[in-house]
This record gives sequence, C-alpha cells and structure tokens, in this order.
Amino acid sequence: MPSFYEFFAGAGMARAGLGGGWTCLFANDFDPKKGLTYQANWGAGGELTVGDVAQLKASELPGRPDLVWGSFPCQDLSLAGVGAGLKGERSGTFYPFWDLIRGLMNAGRAPRLIALENVLGTLTSHGGQDFEAICKTFADAGYRYGALVINASLFVPQSRPRLFMIGVRDDVEIDAALLSPGPIAPFHTAALQRAFERVGKTALKRMVWWNVPAPPHRNDTFADLIEEHPDSVAWHTDAERDQIVAKMSPVNRAKLEAAKRAGRRMVGGIYKRTRLDERGVKVQRAEVRFDDVAGCLRTPAGGSSRQVIMVVDGKKVRTRLISARETARLMGLDDTYKLPKNYNEAYHLTGDGVVVHVVRHLAEHIFEPLLAPSSAADAAEGDGVKAA
Repeated sequence: MPSFYEFFAGAGMARAGLGGGWTCLFANDFDPKKGLTYQANWGAGGELTVGDVAQLKASELPGRPDLVWGSFPCQDLSLAGVGAGLKGERSGTFYPFWDLIRGLMNAGRAPRLIALENVLGTLTSHGGQDFEAICKTFADAGYRYGALVINASLFVPQSRPRLFMIGVRDDVEIDAALLSPGPIAPFHTAALQRAFERVGKTALKRMVWWNVPAPPHRNDTFADLIEEHPDSVAWHTDAERDQIVAKMSPVNRAKLEAAKRAGRRMVGGIYKRTRLDERGVKVQRAEVRFDDVAGCLRTPAGGSSRQVIMVVDGKKVRTRLISARETARLMGLDDTYKLPKNYNEAYHLTGDGVVVHVVRHLAEHIFEPLLAPSSAADAAEGDGVKAA
C-alpha cells in the first residue's frame, strides 16, 4: 500500500482523494481549527502535527513516503493577493516545505513523487519567475517534473482551475504511456505552455508532458447540489433579495430574466464586485452566472465576498448565502464529512481545499501507475529478493 505525507493539509481533501488504498504517514497544517476538523474526520492517530511548517525537521517525519503532497498557501500568488509571490509570507512557505524535502533526500528517504497544487497565478507571478523557480527546484533536486492545469468543473459543478506540478525521482521508471511528446488538451493550456517558454534550458531538460485522459462527461449540475432546507444559512427576505437584484447591471438583469423563462429550476452563483458605472464611478455590482456551474469558492478573508446563490423557479426568485454543506459538495466531499459548526470556519475550510475528484484522477492516472512497479521492487528487496 503506497504511503504519503500531506502538507498544508487543511480538511484532508488530498487524503480523501487518494482514498483508502493509501496510508497517511504524516500530515501538517498551521491552523488549529482546521486541525480539529481533520482529526474529526480522519481520527487522532497521531499523524497530524499542527504548527508552522518552518519549525518542522525532516528527522521528525516518520517513515519513507512514496508521495509528498503540498497545497501550499496561494494568497501571495493569486490575482486577489498582493503580488508578493514566493517571497510573500504565506506562499513563501514553499521554501521551508522544500527544506524538508531536502532533509529527506539527505537521509536517503526522498519521496518517489512530489505533487504541488496552487492557483494559476503561479504561472505569471513576477513575470513567470516564481514558476521557473519551482521548476528549477524540482530539476536541481533530481526530479523529472511536469505540470497540468485542471479545472475542477470537469468533475464537479464548480469553476476552479488550478495548477498541479508533479515530480518523479530520477530512479523511478516512467511508462511511455504516461507521457506525451508534446502538450495536449485539455490539461496543457496555452497559459501553461507560455509559462514553460520562460523556463531556463537546464530546468527544461527534466520537464515532461504528462499524458492524462480527460474524465467522463459530468452529469450533475449546480442545481443538483442545492439544499432546500440548509441548517447553516437562511433564505433572504424579499427585501434582501431585491437589494441584490438592484445591484445588477443591465446585462446581469437580462440573465435573470432569461432564467425566469427557462422552463426549469435555475440556480446561479452571485459574487459582489466593485465596477465602474457608465459615469466612471465605482459601484458595487452583483454578478450572476446561470451556466449550471458555481463560481470558484473563495475564503471569506480573500479578495472576493462569499458566494450568494439565486434559485429561480419561473417568476419565483430566492437568494441566500451558499450553505456550508453545499460548499463541501462542490469540493467533492460527501455528506458524511464532518464540517465545523461555525459557518465562516466551514467556508474557509472548503474554500482553501483541493477538489477530491481531481486528486483521485491524478492518483489513478499518474501516481498509482508510477508507484506500482517501484512498490513491487521495494517489497522484493525488503524480503531479501533481488527484483528482476
């Protein structure tokens, strides 16, 4: 059974995506509240350490993991952040994280695979220098690496594009079927290709294009996930609903009128944003999408407000905040997953996470095929038998 470490673990969504066929040796997150939820769902078996990743030492980490997963903080790399990039206080935690990788290498415990997840702003932060720095870090450590841009909307009804970088230790054999001679859709986007054009030749020598199939067509919609009687939020009054509608631009009001005429229940996601009106004055606008997909979940402390949903049944229009359970469903967590009772804590937990189905897709099509022969060889060597 392959093993893993999960850094910046949050709610343990990478763990959920890897599934029961994997063993968690170690998990870490800085937030004590997230740590409580992690343990509520995964038990208090001792694998979770709550604290600053910079205070950890490789010698304190147990065993030899097959995979190290790191969803390091995105605030300094996102378009909503301040642009500090990898030099920022939060996204800069990449470097102490990599110090641990280096410590494992020095101790002869380097993981076979390293997977990083972050926002698409990583590709362009500091003119592409931050992305190049990550590529160079993989290459200098003796890892072949590749990247994919995956929008979770292929798996769940939420628009959530993210960058995934996957490195493979040099001595791990890569089946030719796992590689493509060049970029292919849908995961090697034009933005990703442009980012690699800015990477130095030395680091590029170790870059690969992962050959990952697209998932089957998704059948569920945003409307399928909506609770009629949520326990974490209340439906707005008519007056509160009308205030939201009043903030819509003519284009967004037209979307609402079209939804009323659709002949079926329509669910839209609304974010409030500051825009310039026709006079050049800044005003707050309510922008809605009725494409059966929710907008990207963001944490309440981020650059955008919490998402409001609008449910349209003919002429009947209702609004409210998206519920905690709905946010969990949009992240691929099933209804047995225990969420914090506090709404903002639950929203923050899910908004910071990685979509479970995306992790499972990567595990099925990259991680597990790569580890299968290596695990068999290790088992043979452990039994005193030389692998063929």
